Parts: sequence; structure tokens; C-alpha cells
Amino acid sequence: MIFQRALRREMASAAGATFTVLFSISVTWTLIGVLGKAAGGKVASGDVIALIAFAALNYLPTIVILTSFISVLMVVTRTYRDSEMVVWFASGLSLTRWIKPVLSFGLPLVLLTAGLSFIATPWAQLKSSEYVDRFEKREDLQKVSPGQFKESASANRIFFVEGVAGEKAVVQNVFVNTVDEHGTAVVVAREGVINTGPKGERYLVLKNGRRYQGTPGQSDFQTMEFESYSMRVTPRNQDLDAERNINAVPTMELLTDNSNFARAELLWRIASPATCLILILLAIPLGFVNPRAGSSANLIIALLIFFSYSNLVKLVEASVKQGKASFVMSWWPLHLLALLLVLALFAWRLNLNHRYHPLALLSALKRNRVADTKAELK
Repeated sequence: MIFQRALRREMASAAGATFTVLFSISVTWTLIGVLGKAAGGKVASGDVIALIAFAALNYLPTIVILTSFISVLMVVTRTYRDSEMVVWFASGLSLTRWIKPVLSFGLPLVLLTAGLSFIATPWAQLKSSEYVDRFEKREDLQKVSPGQFKESASANRIFFVEGVAGEKAVVQNVFVNTVDEHGTAVVVAREGVINTGPKGERYLVLKNGRRYQGTPGQSDFQTMEFESYSMRVTPRNQDLDAERNINAVPTMELLTDNSNFARAELLWRIASPATCLILILLAIPLGFVNPRAGSSANLIIALLIFFSYSNLVKLVEASVKQGKASFVMSWWPLHLLALLLVLALFAWRLNLNHRYHPLALLSALKRNRVADTKAELK
């Protein structure tokens, strides 16, 4: 049918514009957060692009759900505003005839949401965690960015380097301030490098520098010059296979894990494609607008419905995570209620002319009031 093809093209165009706006906002927000962490020394500056890509991939399921919902709603609302729906109904066609073209447009998005939720998002979470963990497990001196002060993992040293040169990351013009039971010591050197001892211990070897111990002006103040000075660097565990975040666990592993956290995460992943499908169907009856009204609050209502739905899913997820509800009895009731709401809205729109419809009753009540007012005036 020509009309259905045109309808699908219009929904695809609306989806493209909506996705572009939402994705740009999410990437900009992510960029600000990641750059802030990089400036604060929490992540490596060379990992910024990768971390932004992983974070954007994590947002994609939510963006696709909201895109599909808004795009269908915008097209349905436009047909009401342009009185095209009047022609549709005058031709003897029902509102339910919209379901087929909407599903032909929305089902690929539902499948995309499922793929992102079950496969892509856990992988992105895993890779992002690996990048952050790898940076956290580096030696203190290797984590220092040139021109920045950096506190050590043990919180008793502050490092500052002016530059890094060479493949072995030889740091130049080093400043180290150490506070321990002996007091405060300041070491400055032209260069430094990390060496490994015979037992695997790590040492920071400074060359051509000076060491100051104690408080200037006091009798215990000491100063000395050195050609080579070694200090023990806090050992760091280099194992990257530490306990992973449950969000990064592959879906197949979640299916074999009976813990509350695994069940809750599985519930969230199942909810994403289910939410996408239900909201697409909900947009059809929700898109009604009076052409003579001139404006519509449908988009605001749609956003409220979307965030309320997402928050309710998170609430159910938290209940499963805390052991207050079982997974078997928690993953489906909310979606069933949402589906019943969709059916109720369809029934509402399909029976507008029924004598017992709430709008018909309200119209009759208004007519009676007008008639009573005219009778009183006579």
C-alpha cells in the first residue's frame, strides 16, 4: 500500500532526526565527564576516545527506545493535526490498521535494542572497566601526567614531572614530596625511571638530584646531593581479571548465575526490548490531538511516560537485587500492565462514539448544562 510505504518513510525520517539529536546530547555529556576524569588523573588521556565510544554504546539502548517512541508519536500526531486521520477514518479504516506499518518500522529497532542490551552493552562495559583498571594498576610515576601534581596510591607522596622522554618513559625534572614517620622529605632530580628488583619489587631511581629532610631553620634539617637515589614504589597488582562489574558479565554467564545481582541485571536486559515494543504500540493511540486545538502536550506526556516506565523497571530491578522479589514473578507483570494500558487506549480511541464513552458522557453533560442555563434565562 502506497500510504503505508509513505508512512514508514516518514517515521524513518523522524527517527533519523530524533536519534541525531539524542545521540549528540549523550555524546556531549559523556565527553564532558570523560575529559573531567582525564584532567583529574583518573583515566589515561590516551584512552579518552575509546572510553567515550564505550560510554556512548552503553547509552544506545535507551536512545533507540526513546527514538522509536518519539518518531511514531510525532508521525501520528502530525496526521491528526493535518486532518489526514479524518480522511483515514472517513475511508472506513480503523486505528488498528496502523499497527502493521508501525510494527514493520519498529520491529527492526526492537531487535536492535535486544542486540545492544544482550551483547553490545555488556561488552562495552567490560572494555571500559578494563581500560580504567589497567590505568589504576599502573605504577604511581607512570600515572603522572607532565605538568601535573599527582598523589600516590598510598596517599603519602606527591609526584610532579616536567616531561616524559623515550620508550622506557624516563621522566625529567622530577619532584617528590614524601610524608612518613620521620617527617617530610623533598627530593628533586633531573630524571627518573622505574626499575625492577631481583624479587620483583619496584624502585623509582632518581639521578642527579638533591634531597631535603626536616623543617628549614631547625637543627634537624638535612640536605644532600646524589648521583643516584632509589625509593621503593608501592607495589600494584597487575592482574586484570579481578572481580568484574555485574553489568559487564556476558548474558550467557548471567543465565547460569543464580545470585540476586545477576537476576536483576538479566531483568534489566530483558526489559529493554520489551519496553521498546510496548512504547511503539502505545504511541499510536497516544498520538491523538484535536486539530482545532493548535497545540498538543503529547510529547511532554510521552517523555513522562518513558521516564516513569524506566523508573518502575529500575524499582523492580532493585527489589530483585535486594531479594525482596523473585525474578520469575518480577520480569513480566510490569510489561503486562503496560500492554493492558495500550489495549485500553486503543479501546478508548476506537469507541469514541459509544454512548457510554467518557468523552460522550462529558459532552452530554455539557449540553445538559447549556440547556438548563437557557431554560433559566427564559
